[in-house]
Amino acid sequence: MLPIAPLMIEHRLIERMVFILQDELEAIKKGKTVDPMMIDTAVDFIRFYADRTHHGKEEDILFRELKKKTLSKDHKRIMEDLLVEHAIGRKMTKSLIVAKEWYLKGDKGSLHEVLECMQALIEFYPKHILKEDAEFFIPVMSYFSAEEKAAMLAEFHEFDRRLVHERFDQIVGYIEKTKGLPGRKMKADWFKYI
Repeated sequence: MLPIAPLMIEHRLIERMVFILQDELEAIKKGKTVDPMMIDTAVDFIRFYADRTHHGKEEDILFRELKKKTLSKDHKRIMEDLLVEHAIGRKMTKSLIVAKEWYLKGDKGSLHEVLECMQALIEFYPKHILKEDAEFFIPVMSYFSAEEKAAMLAEFHEFDRRLVHERFDQIVGYIEKTKGLPGRKMKADWFKYI
């Protein structure tokens, strides 16, 4: 299996969430109300899965390894574009959170902002995914030996394994903070034991 296979499989799940966002956008337009739980769920998915999990593997592993290679000008440009797009996706997601919060505080005019943010994400992800799948992932695999590909794939698996523990550590920390409980932060190197 090529290391890009898990990334492309993750793209399919992100596309499913984009479809859900599109459906929710249409429902908001018809009913003129925002389901804050749906927005929170979508944002959590985008932040944790699309950005931290998926883009994390791209940036922290694939792109790191590609930077060690002598890339063609075109591949280097595309990788730089993808990094910029990842930052844009984060900014759009943050804007959606802010717009939703204003809406919940009673600013009904912010409904337009919520819709714009959702529409921006709906338009962004399919184009970004297509660029990665069609123009970048497959061609850049030629820079790696079979051993390098296997090592990268193994690192992807380790990244995912550690991430679930990191995520739930964050959730527990958030609950402790909101309840005013003393945090019992784990040592940074606790992952080596799992």
